[in-house]
Amino acid sequence: MFPVKPKKSLGQHFLKDEAIAERIASTLDGFAELPVLEVGPGTGVLTRWLLNKSKDLTVVELDKESIVYLNDHFPELKGRIIEKDFLKLDLKQLYVDKPFCVIGNYPYNISSQIFFKVLDYKNAIPCCSGMIQKEVAERLTASPGSKTYGILSVLLQVWYDVEYLFTVSEQAFIPPPKVKSAVVRLTRNKRQEMDCDEKLFKTVVKTSFNQRRKMLRNSLKSLLSEDVKLPENEMFNKRPEQLSIAQFEEMTNLLKPLVKMN
Repeated sequence: MFPVKPKKSLGQHFLKDEAIAERIASTLDGFAELPVLEVGPGTGVLTRWLLNKSKDLTVVELDKESIVYLNDHFPELKGRIIEKDFLKLDLKQLYVDKPFCVIGNYPYNISSQIFFKVLDYKNAIPCCSGMIQKEVAERLTASPGSKTYGILSVLLQVWYDVEYLFTVSEQAFIPPPKVKSAVVRLTRNKRQEMDCDEKLFKTVVKTSFNQRRKMLRNSLKSLLSEDVKLPENEMFNKRPEQLSIAQFEEMTNLLKPLVKMN
């Protein structure tokens, strides 16, 4: 009998393979001196290895049954289990002006939202790694021209070097998910600022990919007043997956004096 019942509503698939847990923990090698925040520890299979790696481990868990189990089996976590939803957690309050790493076997139903939250704290999180659905991992690491290249690919790769490390079989979990999984690592790059307005850049990227089958000339019309025309530039005749990050920055600069928000 597995010690904690996986809950579908929380997207729980508990990792049972110790060898994979050890490999995931090793993705933080090189950042051992930094505090570590584990998201969704569940039954602590990954937690056990992280405790060997980090002197400053905190875990955030929403499932009450998992919290009881962790308290009973990991006395070294006393006072370090946060009973909250990670997506609602104020990380600035948790780590005041201190860099920290994020890791986990992430719930698949909120994995994209987790990475958007990491982006909000990009200057405080030099490394984020963990297990996600294989399809999402391919999206995060996709290059221009790929069918999986999209909003997360662009927004994450502006600030992080994103690596697809290895694939994980369904049989490594209880219960087995219906999809394969993958482990990724995000390492903060050296970029400190963008070559365009960052807020407008996000709007342009999201608007473009929300209508990814359309040419950018058509999808970006919604950002302009009816009487404003797009500049004559070949980029606007392409689809969003054809543009590099640098081209999205260039396009943002072309649009800045024209968009309705200005």
